[in-house]
Amino acid sequence: MTAPIRKICHVDLDAFYASVEQRDDPALRGRPLAVGGSRERGVVAAASYEARRFGVRSAMPSSQALRLCPELVFVKPRFEVYRAISRQIRGIYEAYTPLVEPLSLDEAYLDVTENLKGIPWASRIATEIRAAIRAETGLTASAGVSYNKFLAKLASDHRKPDGQFVITPEMGPGFVEGLEVARFHGVGPATAAKMHRLGIRTGRDLREQPLAVLQQHFGKAGAHFHAIARGEDDRPVRPDRPRRSSGSETTYPQDLTETAQVEAGLAALAAEVSDWCERHRWFGRTVTVKLRYADFRTVTRSRTRPAPVQGREALTAAALDLVRGLFPLRRPVRLLGVTVAAAEATEERAQPSFDFGPAPPAA
Repeated sequence: MTAPIRKICHVDLDAFYASVEQRDDPALRGRPLAVGGSRERGVVAAASYEARRFGVRSAMPSSQALRLCPELVFVKPRFEVYRAISRQIRGIYEAYTPLVEPLSLDEAYLDVTENLKGIPWASRIATEIRAAIRAETGLTASAGVSYNKFLAKLASDHRKPDGQFVITPEMGPGFVEGLEVARFHGVGPATAAKMHRLGIRTGRDLREQPLAVLQQHFGKAGAHFHAIARGEDDRPVRPDRPRRSSGSETTYPQDLTETAQVEAGLAALAAEVSDWCERHRWFGRTVTVKLRYADFRTVTRSRTRPAPVQGREALTAAALDLVRGLFPLRRPVRLLGVTVAAAEATEERAQPSFDFGPAPPAA
């Protein structure tokens, strides 16, 4: 029996945080901009397209970004503003479908197979959504349309910024074959490097690997890589995904050199996370602490408890128990983080079918 075909859109706001700042302050428009921490000790949370031309990227230390682009302008993030705009855009999505799966404040999957407006072409829905986002927020978005989530995500990256691309069922396997594996969503730098060592550089190389070989080298992820190399991905769009983690981290103006400073910092972060969990009545069992040293080497330690961790004292004790395994400090600490995560949820399988609308020619 032929598997049903879905129509999935992936919508991604272009350089979201930076674009909001440029929208709200005309003096920033056209200038290389980084949203993030201080110039000396921060980390870039987002970079404008003007900054990206110099090689500035998110998660890059601010000092490194400045070396690449001495004219870089730093702006502190305004997360409440970003969240409000994200909610506004969610309203646009939900005018077309209740099946909206946010991945972050600036991107989401939409299943428009059976949409609220009865529009037969997913490409038209994506075009209308992008136009509505521009009209209502002054921001631009890119969109990808395909028959599964993996390909829709690849498609939205294909014509950035302010672009749109369709990958039809006929195009899917061939489109994947020609891509570098490092461009696959879910294949990070370490996995890509491992694939390269195995002679796997493109989707075509990946497709040629037997399932058993991929499972041998990549464990449970091997089956996923075997499927996406063929343009296959049966994950459904899951609206209102259960929250899986809550955390907080901070970069300190001066490095922490004493264990007492680290413990005090973690206690403060644990209190912040615990207060959020209490307000939202959300509790998890896995506690993770993160330390980033002055040389940017990062270490994490996690432990899963038999029951959800509730209350400031319990979370603080769990975090301190984890970090004490890293004492005495071998080098100064610049960043600390505490996260609580829930157990992984199982996914259901998805359904229906139809026609995709006109596909633009491949670039």
